[in-house]
Amino acid sequence: PFWHAEELLAEGRGKLVPFNNPTAMAKEINNLLSNDQEREMMRFKGYQYGRSMTWKEVARMHLDLLSEINERKPLENIQEVVIKYHKIFNELPEINLSHLKTLTDDTGLLQHAKYTTPNLHHGYCVDDNARGLIALTKYYSLRKDKDVLLLIQKYLAFLYYAFNQENGRFRNFMSYDRRWLELAGSEDSHARALWGLGITVKEAPDSSIRNMAMRLFLDALPMVEHFSSPRAWGYTVLGLQAYLSIYGGDSFVRKIRDDLARKIYELFKNNASEDWTWCENTATYANAILPHAMIIAGKWIPDQEMYDTGIKSLKWLLKVQTAPDGHLSIIGNSGWLDKNGNRSMFDQQPIEVKGLIDACLDVYIATGDKQWFEESERCLSWFLGQNDLQLPVCDYKTGGCCDGLERQGINGNQGAESTLAWLISLINMNTAMGLQFHLDENI
Repeated sequence: PFWHAEELLAEGRGKLVPFNNPTAMAKEINNLLSNDQEREMMRFKGYQYGRSMTWKEVARMHLDLLSEINERKPLENIQEVVIKYHKIFNELPEINLSHLKTLTDDTGLLQHAKYTTPNLHHGYCVDDNARGLIALTKYYSLRKDKDVLLLIQKYLAFLYYAFNQENGRFRNFMSYDRRWLELAGSEDSHARALWGLGITVKEAPDSSIRNMAMRLFLDALPMVEHFSSPRAWGYTVLGLQAYLSIYGGDSFVRKIRDDLARKIYELFKNNASEDWTWCENTATYANAILPHAMIIAGKWIPDQEMYDTGIKSLKWLLKVQTAPDGHLSIIGNSGWLDKNGNRSMFDQQPIEVKGLIDACLDVYIATGDKQWFEESERCLSWFLGQNDLQLPVCDYKTGGCCDGLERQGINGNQGAESTLAWLISLINMNTAMGLQFHLDENI
């Protein structure tokens, strides 16, 4: 075959047959017609690979490349620029916000969808609007796309309205007719709101949005000192560290970060063993947030033992969620993983993958160790079809993401949590990929 054909159809993007051999061609065609999963994977991989070849993308790559070259004073290492844009636009899918916009109305971000249609029965929640803030403030920092500013304001306004001044807590669930369904949400949802606000303080597109996020963040922070949920501690630590990247002199915030991170660290010290590097007897949901919080806090306090414990537990978490052939196999939420090795293989949810990617990328950015970037790529490939079902979970056409892997197949509903898990992962990967070229002295 031509070298170009071998390159173009490699890695499962197509099939090669000998020249002038209709029998071989017929055999491959029949195989594809009778194998829906293989055909779908081939179609998906071909589409993914071909996105960088559209006229729009080629033109944008040339324009970006020429703009960067023009801004260099003096011109340096043209090869670096070429390699940079080749990698960015060939290895990562396009960030598509269409479905996120579909799920957003005048009130905020709706929780659920029936397939790709917003499901109004379940209304709204603080969790998803906080994640929406994380996604779009980071996206704005990456692309400077002013079209997302209105969405950022909507999600921030929802969090502001959700804060209950009387008890210092965020409500979580709101019905579609705009009635709050509780006086206070869970500790986890309160902490996720703080995480979203902390990221907004760090990534805010303007001072007005930053000031609004900062005031709400500080008003909601004191209640966290009374929380007992380790995951709430973890989410809050990430929000606190993001806040401190702008207001590093805030000793009150630093103290809360240190106290919460040490609570997580003590759980690991008291429960982890050589063959069970975990803080609880069962690994359940949002697992990656715990080592992630120790790594971030351990680096900045600094506390080397805390940092090392975070790294060790993150490595363990990746190991126990790796299938024999090397792909990511997430702990399912219909039974979890216990010390005896009993684990649930299904209901695998995208939000768990996103947590692993977040943690791996922060270690990579902190250390420059490419092993962690490669781990984040392996985790991202779960969305693209390198998972237990060998089926893509993300949807290129809508920009959404299916709600997970179930025993009988893909859950085709594209809710806000899953869609944001995909989008935040993709946005963070794009950001880290740009940083990669500053960290790599060989380019």
